[in-house]
Amino acid sequence: MKHARIVAAIGLAAFAHASAPAQAPKAAAARDWSRAVAATPEGGFRVGNPNATVKVVEYGSLTCGHCAHFAEEGYPKLLQDYVKTGRVSFEFRNYIRDPFDAVAALLSRCAGTGDYFAATDAMFAAQSQWIGKLQALPAAERQRMVQLSPAEGFPQIAAASGLAPIAAKHGVTAAKAKTCLTDRARLETLLTLRQKAIETYNLEYTPTFLINGKKVDADGWARLEPLLKPGG
Repeated sequence: MKHARIVAAIGLAAFAHASAPAQAPKAAAARDWSRAVAATPEGGFRVGNPNATVKVVEYGSLTCGHCAHFAEEGYPKLLQDYVKTGRVSFEFRNYIRDPFDAVAALLSRCAGTGDYFAATDAMFAAQSQWIGKLQALPAAERQRMVQLSPAEGFPQIAAASGLAPIAAKHGVTAAKAKTCLTDRARLETLLTLRQKAIETYNLEYTPTFLINGKKVDADGWARLEPLLKPGG
């Protein structure tokens, strides 16, 4: 009898367990693709899903006012509303226009893949300040620095403009900055990137945007965003 009660108890417990509603498995959290950054074979830096349906590329210059405006107005919305979901990726390719631009590009790239976009954003945000410092120099002094070899002149430009302290906030120490600014191979990478943009896309101005490899008629966020939407 005692044995029967034990069996019955086990049976009831098993029945209760079996009849309890099964808990649905927790849905996996959606990946935040705005945190995925990688260097690209083309020489740029991409944020977002490498397999995104819509791939946006910007050829931009760190001395370009319109590029700075896009970085302030459009880039945050692009990240939050499009890149984060994984449907759109964004790649920035430096298009250098002058030695001052080259110095800024070299320093932002010197920050490394993880800090590249943060360093680039910081330089865009402070663009008027560091360009203002360069413009405040006597024309003869600017010309002197430009006429020096890159190995000599670039570190001087970085110091005179205030770009070096901006880069330092993103992990670019003085020693690291000197290495990046005086390494001819790094400069050649930027020059090659520029030349390929001209040859492949007949690039004439910045910013220039590509969507899935094709140049589009958009010079800012207002004209770019509609092209990112389905059917755009």
